Amino acid sequence: MGTSLMGTGIVPVGKENYVQAASDASRAIDINSSDIKALYRRCQALEHLGKLDQAFKDVQRCATLEPRNQNFQETLRRLNTSIQEKLRVQFSTDSRVQKMFEILLDGNSEADKLEKAANNLIVLGREEAGAERIFQNNGVALLLQLVDTKRPELVLAAVRTLSGMCSGHRARATAILHAVRIDRICSLMAVENQEMSLAVCNLLQAIIDALSGEDKQEHRRKEEALVLDTKKDLKQITNHLLDMLVSKKVSGQGRDQALNLLNKNVPRKDLAIQDNSRTIYVVDNGLRKILKVVGQVPDLPSCLPLTDNTRMLATILINKLYDDLRCDPERDHFRKICEEYITGKFDPQDMDKNVIAIQTVSGILQGPFDLGNQLLGLKGVMEMMVALCGSERETDQLVAVEALIHASTKLSRATFIITNGVSLLKEIYKTTKNEKIKIRTLVGLCKLGSAGGTDYGLRQFAEGSTEKLAKQCRKWLCNASIDTRTRRWAVEGLAYLTLDADVKDDFVQDIPALQAMFELAKTPDKTILYSVATTLVNCTNSYDVKEVIPELVQLAKFSKQHVPEEHPKDKKDFVDMRVKRLLKAGVISTLACMVKADNAILTDQTKELLARVFLALCDNPKDRGTIVAQGGGKALIPLALEGTDVGKVKAAHALAKIAAVSNPDIAFPGERVYEVVRPLVSLLDTERDGLQNYEALLGLTNLSERSDKLRQKIFKEKALPDIENYMFENHDQLRQAATECMCNMVVNKEVQERFLADGNDRLKLVVLLCGEDDDKVQNAAAGALAMLTAAHKKLCLKMTQVTTQWLEILQRLCLHDRLSVQHRGLVIAYNLLAADAELAKKLVESELLEILTVVGKQEPDEKRAAVVQTARECLIKCMEYGFIKPVS
Repeated sequence: MGTSLMGTGIVPVGKENYVQAASDASRAIDINSSDIKALYRRCQALEHLGKLDQAFKDVQRCATLEPRNQNFQETLRRLNTSIQEKLRVQFSTDSRVQKMFEILLDGNSEADKLEKAANNLIVLGREEAGAERIFQNNGVALLLQLVDTKRPELVLAAVRTLSGMCSGHRARATAILHAVRIDRICSLMAVENQEMSLAVCNLLQAIIDALSGEDKQEHRRKEEALVLDTKKDLKQITNHLLDMLVSKKVSGQGRDQALNLLNKNVPRKDLAIQDNSRTIYVVDNGLRKILKVVGQVPDLPSCLPLTDNTRMLATILINKLYDDLRCDPERDHFRKICEEYITGKFDPQDMDKNVIAIQTVSGILQGPFDLGNQLLGLKGVMEMMVALCGSERETDQLVAVEALIHASTKLSRATFIITNGVSLLKEIYKTTKNEKIKIRTLVGLCKLGSAGGTDYGLRQFAEGSTEKLAKQCRKWLCNASIDTRTRRWAVEGLAYLTLDADVKDDFVQDIPALQAMFELAKTPDKTILYSVATTLVNCTNSYDVKEVIPELVQLAKFSKQHVPEEHPKDKKDFVDMRVKRLLKAGVISTLACMVKADNAILTDQTKELLARVFLALCDNPKDRGTIVAQGGGKALIPLALEGTDVGKVKAAHALAKIAAVSNPDIAFPGERVYEVVRPLVSLLDTERDGLQNYEALLGLTNLSERSDKLRQKIFKEKALPDIENYMFENHDQLRQAATECMCNMVVNKEVQERFLADGNDRLKLVVLLCGEDDDKVQNAAAGALAMLTAAHKKLCLKMTQVTTQWLEILQRLCLHDRLSVQHRGLVIAYNLLAADAELAKKLVESELLEILTVVGKQEPDEKRAAVVQTARECLIKCMEYGFIKPVS
């Protein structure tokens, strides 16, 4: 900057600050159009914001006002070159865009040329500059022509390009939404093509994010006025999605994607936000439509097109909406709509309507359970269930039995059903010839039979009948001739029955049944995930067990209270055997497949169950190699990053167990390894238990050894204060693990800066740890000190000031029995000698010289070579200073 321009400070850094600086300068120029300082400052800010043509005008004006200023001339030249380059790129991009559209819209283009052009267009649409060029060159109209061709690959390319153009740019997203029109977007999403409806779903998500989220673009004064109010558009999108739910023209895939979008965008992400107006709007305008989807019965002629997951997604949406309500009046209103909808369906003349009413109750029972329970109490609901159970039609019985099963989820509520329902279910079970109904009634009996949980003494049914039920479930599970939906119920039954230890032990030994369950978990029908996860949690005993206090047990027995009893097969050695069998049967690849399921169906509760299973499987270090080989490491990362707090901690703990003993490059290939750092650092929290802290430290030690990029990531995640904290810990193993981790971390420049800073005891702590009695702690601390003193001479001097015992500690290290500790001690001695002549003199006058001489004179055999060599180097250094002379 020229001398004439110094004075009022420099342009602040940071994008927002450049915008601010430009507008401040503009105000100054408005007052005085020849304010050269303001003109130049605005030129700099505009250049940083990429507005080169405007910057060029400003500096041109400066050069006219002060023609001799070299600075202005230099800036003019530089900007001119930049503008020419930008125009060259722009024209080449423009011509590329034109060319791509020509190839795509030419009906005679070759297939490979078409594919290449489509892919290039998608890539361009994802870059800001490319997206803007497409937009400016009438690209939206041309993309719509591509959609009109009705050729699936071209329509897909157009939709994906539009997605890229919308993301993060509110003005462009608004323009595209109005040009393409929401009804057209929805009709594209409604097609019977999974890839297409998913791509359109992503486009709509990009538009919603751009309209409701943060706009990445900087809007300066003039443009600010042009950004439209987006609420109207968002409301319109919501209305169209709700209409899609009940339209016969929409495919099952399209309905699923509409439900996914509602699930993702309507309920609040964070309950701390007060505004739940979107939920209220959907409850008022769309709850009946969602209830209609929940109440669909696949076998009835009036059924909408569905996939296996549609009703489940609708139930999840109802659950999320209900949880998002803020007060009792809102919940009452929600309940009233449900009540009116269900009672409005009852019709003595039309059996189909009654079935739909009960199916709706059944769906709600799988969502907000207390609401479902209130609906069960409605006049006529239970009676209708019982009546349908006795119906001749298979569909009626199926729906009624499923509703009974869902109604018996809670033990306290189930007592009514136990008294009335068990005899009903047994009756159906005995009389029906239909396998589908038999399985479902069996699950109902299983569910009621397991109402006592894992408590051995509280069994609902007679001894042995639970095993019989389970045997039947396993038989059905293995029978490939039964349809998937019905076999899913067999898994549901096992999810309840495996609370019984005899059942889980038998199940794990039945390899064909296990494999059949794993195969089902990999099918497109994802509604089964929760049952599979529950069964695995039961088989690995990874549920929470209350600690039994012996004194309280005595007290309970004395006062004749019931005491929960543990089943002999729930003891540790039985659990270990089951884990071995599950791993052998290939449970890891199944879990990895389950984790990839769509987010709405893979609820946080299911994720927590999967995390529990993973943690139980990782318990034995010998099994961790197998888990890594089958992709368990990769599958755990998403579980550790989102879900319930308990689930995230369990998954992070399993990751720590793997990271502690595996080669990170194999366990977490590529960039994934960086995602492992945050979950491990979260386990260092003092709220976590000692084992979690310890294994997280081991994992971080292993990672910090790999590369400086990983050490940098650990530093950025603010792990260092915690690691230092555990170096003070009284617990030997924790202190050792923390010190070893620090030993790897001190290689990093920013960590060294922390030791160089004044006013802390970090270096003192490391020096004192070198004087500990524990070999392993000494070894790690001496390693850290050796690296620190090698990196900075200032730390060599600082080491001698932090504690009076430094020399004594150093001498002890140099005489240590363990060669690795002794070697590190001698390296520290060498670093101190090399750092400063005064300090070297002090060392030579102490007993250290004698120690060095003794060690240096030893015969360097294989083991001691490094130790003897270092001692001799120390002596040579002393000779260079002239403190000692060689004996002639």
